[in-house]
Amino acid sequence: MTTIENGSEKRELTGKRALVTGGSRGIGAAVVRQLLDAGAEVLTTARSATSTVPEGATFVPADVRTRAGAEALAAAAQELFGGVDILVHNAGGARPYPGSSAIPDEEWQGALDLNYLASVWLDSLLTAGMRERRSGRIVHISSAAVPASTGPFLHYTAAKAALENYSRGLAKELAPFGIRVNTVSPGRVATPGGEATRELWAQLDVAPAGQDHAAVPLGRDGLPDDIADAVLFLVSDRASWLTGSNLFVDGGEFPRG
Repeated sequence: MTTIENGSEKRELTGKRALVTGGSRGIGAAVVRQLLDAGAEVLTTARSATSTVPEGATFVPADVRTRAGAEALAAAAQELFGGVDILVHNAGGARPYPGSSAIPDEEWQGALDLNYLASVWLDSLLTAGMRERRSGRIVHISSAAVPASTGPFLHYTAAKAALENYSRGLAKELAPFGIRVNTVSPGRVATPGGEATRELWAQLDVAPAGQDHAAVPLGRDGLPDDIADAVLFLVSDRASWLTGSNLFVDGGEFPRG
């Protein structure tokens, strides 16, 4: 979306500073590209850079699975950008196991660290500036599969369920400061990471029937830009009266109600 101001084109996020975790490929890279196209200055991170980090973004390596890693990333955002106006938590994931009882303790903790606590840590570190400015936008990326949790991914969906509950509570806490907090829950999306995870799941021979795009009512896998479109909407002024929401972008795959 663009607007015309004094005869010149102005992009809707011009002047905004954004941080996107897990932005080196897939959904995260699509979010970075769309924020850049909308005029934002974007800092993105992953454990290591790849050739798919969008051109124009500032990249710093970081491991947000630890409090120390989150603190280092927050310090980099402050040093490079002077703070952030938009925070998108995309880093996440977990490997499947034959069932919940087969998930090692360290994998339970790792799923919580990456898919839940990383957001808690970064939010607590970066919202101080948003509170002072009385403005900010936060988006947590969850999963549309949370209501249909299965044993092989129970550590992942349990962590995402905690993230969704936390996100709703944080939205209420920060609303008086003009900070909006929302969640996007993707369904089956065609990304390299997603395909690798589905291949591992298939090898376990425990995947329920219908785990392919034929099970999606709209008849196709999602694309990274489908999710990025939702994120861009939520961080824009077009969503100025939305906070505490969870936007499912799954082609109708997971019934809710």
